[in-house]
Amino acid sequence: MLKYVIKTLWRHRTRTFLTVSGAAVAMFVFCFVGSVQEGLNRLSNGEDANRSLIVFQENRFCPTSSRLPQDYANQIGKIEGVADVMPIQVWTNNCRASLDIVVFNGADPEKIQQNRPLQLVEGDWQEFESRRDAAIVGKNVATRRGIKRGDQFSIGNISVNVAAIFESNVPAEENLIYTNLDFLQYTQGLDSAGLVTQHEVMLNNNADPDRVAREIDQALRAGPVATTTRRKGAFQASTLADLVDLIGFAHWLGFACVGLVLTLVATTTVMSVEDRMKEYAVLQTIGIRPLRTLRLVLTESTLLCLVGGLTGTGLALLALSLGGFAIGAEGTTIAFQPSIDLLFYGIVVSISLGVISGLVPAIQAATVPIVKALNQP
Repeated sequence: MLKYVIKTLWRHRTRTFLTVSGAAVAMFVFCFVGSVQEGLNRLSNGEDANRSLIVFQENRFCPTSSRLPQDYANQIGKIEGVADVMPIQVWTNNCRASLDIVVFNGADPEKIQQNRPLQLVEGDWQEFESRRDAAIVGKNVATRRGIKRGDQFSIGNISVNVAAIFESNVPAEENLIYTNLDFLQYTQGLDSAGLVTQHEVMLNNNADPDRVAREIDQALRAGPVATTTRRKGAFQASTLADLVDLIGFAHWLGFACVGLVLTLVATTTVMSVEDRMKEYAVLQTIGIRPLRTLRLVLTESTLLCLVGGLTGTGLALLALSLGGFAIGAEGTTIAFQPSIDLLFYGIVVSISLGVISGLVPAIQAATVPIVKALNQP
């Protein structure tokens, strides 16, 4: 009797349209909030979050305030369990939370190619390696800023020629711009010759990250600058501490959107059932059993939720895939990325809300006394 349900919804198409639209907007927000939460989880629990270490200047936060000797890499490389060390100079246009943060990472091109899961979609490595002022730009940054290969991109004191655009299976990487290390060190106004912001340490498979971190700090304690070494995931979580609280609050906003959908569809279904009490009584008199009436109302509410939920989820995934959105602070970014998980959650939540919101009105329609309903004015 799906045809009957569709005709019933079309009979009150204005109400149906408003309900579906409200559900779509709520699910759009729910999926957007979910993508932020997923981005944070990927950043803190990714493949390299626990197998890489970040050596940063002690008691420093914003990248502009951390200034470590570049030759620390030689001492770090001698410690047991260290596979490779990549000195990185970081520059960002904003150390505070921002939706349009631009982060430059200066490093040796060969080490970038070895230690970063990057795949060039435009350009080639040779051009990047051969030009001192060349840069490779993450896909999300290129989307937000309208950057193409061959463009000159300038921000603050930095001006680079875009040699390539890259994508990565680590979404946060697509919010970065990579340059040669010496280019950032010698850029006018940065005054970082021989200095770097941090050292990223890649570990052997059998190395204990916590032991290696302690040994690094101990080995460098006699140097000119004291360090704090943490796992990459812990370092990024600490850097984004303020944003984590905001994302936690936004998580409740997602639940509020779910409650909105539940209330909206339940109200619409109750109104629909009350308007058609006589109709349900007639259905019973011609032999429609109460259980089938129950299923009819549940199908109606679930269809409303599913259409609205799929519309909102689909629009959210489209916006996420085209927008290249990200939020960051202190040189660390969280990428908003569409995923199969988000689509799955959107479908499951929509169906679940449709069944829950229609349950009470469905029972009411299935148990309506025939004589009483037919005598209603």
